Amino acid sequence: MSNAVLRPLPRWADIILLPLVNLALAFIVSGIVVAAIGQDPLAALNAIVTGAFGNGYNFGYTLYYSTNFIFTGLAVAVAAHAGLFNIGGNGQAYIAGLGVILVALPMQFLPWWVTFPVAIIAGGAVGGFWAFIPGWLQAKRGSHVVITTIMFNFVAAAIMVYMVVNVLKPAGVLAPESAMIAPEGRMPKLGAFIPWFKNTDVNFTLVLAILCLIGAYILIWHTRFGFAMRALGHNPTASTYAGMSNSRIIMIVMTLSGALAGMVAVNQVVGVQYRLVLDYVADAGFVGIAVALMGRNHPIGILLAAVLFGALYQG
Repeated sequence: MSNAVLRPLPRWADIILLPLVNLALAFIVSGIVVAAIGQDPLAALNAIVTGAFGNGYNFGYTLYYSTNFIFTGLAVAVAAHAGLFNIGGNGQAYIAGLGVILVALPMQFLPWWVTFPVAIIAGGAVGGFWAFIPGWLQAKRGSHVVITTIMFNFVAAAIMVYMVVNVLKPAGVLAPESAMIAPEGRMPKLGAFIPWFKNTDVNFTLVLAILCLIGAYILIWHTRFGFAMRALGHNPTASTYAGMSNSRIIMIVMTLSGALAGMVAVNQVVGVQYRLVLDYVADAGFVGIAVALMGRNHPIGILLAAVLFGALYQG
């Protein structure tokens, strides 16, 4: 009988190498399927790569999609480190649009660099509150966060339809949408500063997404609260014996998770649509689950996975 002990993979291999191996296997299987139907796998791969990275216009849209996926991937990952599965990122990102538009419209004639931070606070507050409720229900009433966050996705959709159609839609407008934000309050595209991106939808929210990646890394691995999160995720009983308040950690983590998902609303409402429309999230919350899983719940892996899914969307 062998006495060999299986050692865990190094952290860098778990975060970067393993997802790349999985990606390579996925492309190989996809190539076999493409070849089986009589098409050229290399031509298909070239079409994806060119469509996503072939020029500044294509790459700009890849980064635009990736921005949303970074936010929703981080939302899932932060909760996962505390042993929670936040499947409500879609609803949290959606309902956060109300907070963003309700501060953006009154401030629309101010410079965008004034509106932008206020929109971040509003979107984070509303998205965080929407996730706090399921967190409170699990911490205080034992309601499983998976069930409640799924239910809250539908509640958020119903509230949004009512608010957009009956409250925010200007008189005489047929489309279900709010009033437009004035040009002064709109976030500029990166193409205005980097001509290579041309007139794509990628904007300064990409910088916010990168800052959130850095902030999440510091929070999870270099703070006392991050240690408490991971302790809860690994062993709730042990964290209780260590004097940690599991219910408090659950509520705070879910609030942070919802606030991260709410940043999608900032990107879409202030940076792209310039108004509140229905279904602007486009299931980015559910894609975020795949991004977090593929990225092994680590900010570096999430960045790579988000760019991959952004490339697949664009390519």
